[in-house]
This record gives sequence, structure tokens and C-alpha cells, in this order.
Amino acid sequence: MESEILAKVIRGETIESIHRGHLIVLDGDGETLFRLGNPEIVTFWRSSAKSFQAIPFLKNGAAERFGFSEKEIALACGSHSGEAMHVKTAARMLEKIGLSEAHLRCGEQVPFDDKRADEMIREREKPTQLHNNCSGKHAAMLAFAKNIGADTETYEQLENPVQQAILDCVAEFSGVPRDEIKIGVDGCGAPNFAVPVRAMALSFARLVRPPKTFDDETRESCRRVISATISYPEMIGGTNRLDTMIIQAAHGTIVSKIGAEGVYSAGVLPSPRWKKGLGIAFKIEDGDDKRARAVVLVELLRQLEILDADALKDISPLATKNRRGDTVGRVVADFQIGTASS
Repeated sequence: MESEILAKVIRGETIESIHRGHLIVLDGDGETLFRLGNPEIVTFWRSSAKSFQAIPFLKNGAAERFGFSEKEIALACGSHSGEAMHVKTAARMLEKIGLSEAHLRCGEQVPFDDKRADEMIREREKPTQLHNNCSGKHAAMLAFAKNIGADTETYEQLENPVQQAILDCVAEFSGVPRDEIKIGVDGCGAPNFAVPVRAMALSFARLVRPPKTFDDETRESCRRVISATISYPEMIGGTNRLDTMIIQAAHGTIVSKIGAEGVYSAGVLPSPRWKKGLGIAFKIEDGDDKRARAVVLVELLRQLEILDADALKDISPLATKNRRGDTVGRVVADFQIGTASS
């Protein structure tokens, strides 16, 4: 099955562009409730996988050994904006394990936050690895490495026991055998995983409603990821970042995580409306991160009654403006959820 239209870009009243993709919603048992396109398509999970890269470090006891707070656990699960609160938290995580910014292997990055980036330019301050949106994740990986006696100089390499444990975790949650998971190198230098879009949704369904086959340590790690994410949404993204706004607007009922190249996945906690919880995942086919993803996500969550009908109106539909600031068009979602056979 080919991809299907998820969003349209309209100028005046004429469709100018379209964004196609693949989307699926599962219940807590892994049963398909709704799908569009081909959710079996394999693509890289990118930063949407961060919860599952953090679980082994929690399960192993590294967070307890080094006294990581819930706020710091949230940063390990997030793609932060490089704001002062994020940089300070990442630095504190490294300090707790007796390491420094120099031990990170994620690379320097200009902050996602435009205000902070502009400040740094004016002050002639160079970005560091602490500004990298993945510095919290990497600090947690280093803590995990120290806790098990693995080589901290190669913690980001696939052969390191840290990454092997993460690969096992991804296989357990996604249901994809580890030898069938395709591996690539992420923007931060760590391994990343290509799995079906459906497997992404299943992983989040299992995160918010762990199956009975999961051991107690894994189930407790799931609880801690959920609690940290919901308690500190500003650590998952930051000011005016999509994940942070979604978690806040949904009043702590969703674990939301974007990924690069138009990837998104999330888990909706069990509720009277969705008694078994939900796993959600989609991929914007052209990799768009700026126009289609937020528009599609907000509309999907409205239709699922996770968000109120008037929530985040400035995001979906998304106004398009010319260089004078005039509104000249809009980006709108173009789908309607129905049954699994839609």
C-alpha cells in the first residue's frame, strides 16, 4: 500500500502542495484501531526512540547509583532546545558521574531555541556539546556505562555493552527481532534503529501499558519514564517546542516524542475513553518537520479526543504568511479516523 495524503498546503483557495505519509493507532493490546498508508514501512525511529534508549539505564540501577532526579531522567528522554535550564541539567548529570562535557560524543550544536542561539551570537559564545539536543541522552548512556564497567570512551558505538542493551530493549518493546532491526548512525553519533512504523506505535503502547510478560524491573522503568516525561515536559523539548506543548495541552495524559525526518510516536495513558491506552506513530513521507507534522498530530489527537477541539489552534491549521506578515494560506490536515480498514 502506498502512502496517503495527511496534509495539504493551500494558498488562497488552491492546493499548492501535499504531504503524504503513513500513520497507525494501536490499542494497548497491539490491535489496530486506525491506519493510513502502509504502517509496515521500515524507517528510522530517530529521536522518537529516546524513551527506549533510557530504559536500560533505569533498569540497570544507574539512576539510583548516581542520584539522578526525575528532572534529569526526563532530559535523558528528551530532545531539548539548548536553553539554560537544559544545559545546566545536562552538566549536573555529568558532574554526578564524575565526568564532563569533554566525555560526550554527541557533537556541538547551536541551540534549537532561537532566542538562546541569538544571545550566543551576540555574546560570541560558541556552542558546546551540552547544547546538543541529545546531551541528556548521552549523559545517561555514560552513567549506564560507568555503572556496568563498560568503556566510557566508546559508549556510543554499537559494539559497546550500553548500545547492545539498548538494542535488546528496542527489540523487546517493538516486537522486531534484534537481528532484523536495521542500524544506522543518528545525528548525535549514537546508533539508531529502522523499524516498521507499526512497531514504533506498539512500543509506545507497551510503554504506557506494559504486558504481563515484561519483568518487574522493566515495568517499573516504564513507570519512571512516564512520570518524568509528564512531570517535566519542558525537559522533553523546551519553549514553544511541539512535545512540550502537546504534553501540557493534554494535561499529562500522553508521552509525546518527535523524531527527525517527520517521524512521530507517542503513548496515550489508559483512560475511560481508551481503557487500554494507545500507541501512535506516523511518518511524513517527505521528512517534513516544520509544516505537516504538527498539523497532522494536533488534528489526530483532537479526533481521538486526547486534545480539546479548540486546543493549539495556532498550530493546526497552520497559517502561512508572506514576507510582509500577511496571512496568505494555511496548512491543513486532510484525513478522518475511522475503522482499522480505513
